[in-house]
Amino acid sequence: MSLADLTLDRWRSLDLAAAGRLAHEAAAQVGGRVVLLDVVGHLGGPLHRVRIEREGREFALVPGGTVRLGFDLDAWEPTPAQAADFAASADEGYGYGHEDLKAYLADVLSPPRTATLATVFMAVEDEALTGPAADMPAALAARGLRIPGADEWEHACGAGAGTLFRWGNECPLDEPSYGSGLLRHEPNAFGLHIAYDSYGTELSGDPAAVHGGDGGEAVCGGYGDLLGWLPLATANRNPYAAEFTYGPDGEGMYEEFSTRPVLSLR
Repeated sequence: MSLADLTLDRWRSLDLAAAGRLAHEAAAQVGGRVVLLDVVGHLGGPLHRVRIEREGREFALVPGGTVRLGFDLDAWEPTPAQAADFAASADEGYGYGHEDLKAYLADVLSPPRTATLATVFMAVEDEALTGPAADMPAALAARGLRIPGADEWEHACGAGAGTLFRWGNECPLDEPSYGSGLLRHEPNAFGLHIAYDSYGTELSGDPAAVHGGDGGEAVCGGYGDLLGWLPLATANRNPYAAEFTYGPDGEGMYEEFSTRPVLSLR
């Protein structure tokens, strides 16, 4: 079996010994070494987590296959606190003209769908761009890496959870969505440090999307507590922030943006 064809369901069915053998095989294929193999509880069952080290950077194994992506607004209802907070923001003129929270989310989140993705190693930490976004594919390719696809990023963040945020449907509205904070900085199910600070702006292969933050737009603009947290939503692609990032105003600010390099398997 090709390692790239390993599915998340198959990965979850393995015992620790079999998972370890595949982990070491995958690490060797990309010139790395396994530095972590453990098991966590996720979605009602065990999930093996693998980290490798390659050229001074750590990467986590992200099993693929046919996966569900996007956020199902029809199956979700906001809490009273979330609804009230968004209503207050809308009254102040924030929310890109939307007066209804679900309408706003339909505008900035990706819709429910399935996608078939390869198993990859993805960088545990994002890294700042070293040049304009258009130059990054070549810069990463010189290191044997590539930019993640938008679907790859979303799957890596949510790990199949399907909730608004990678940790669940709620966020602590009385806490900031940036800086220190245990909930946001905990590794996700695959062991990635991801969607952890709303001042972040991670780029993928889709110039119509940004991920893991909005560069602090909502926080600095005083948009409201919920709108400050929503850039961390797993399916948030925020076309408005993407338009700025990839437009003439963002072109000279590339050092403020980051990406999460990927090691492909075969």
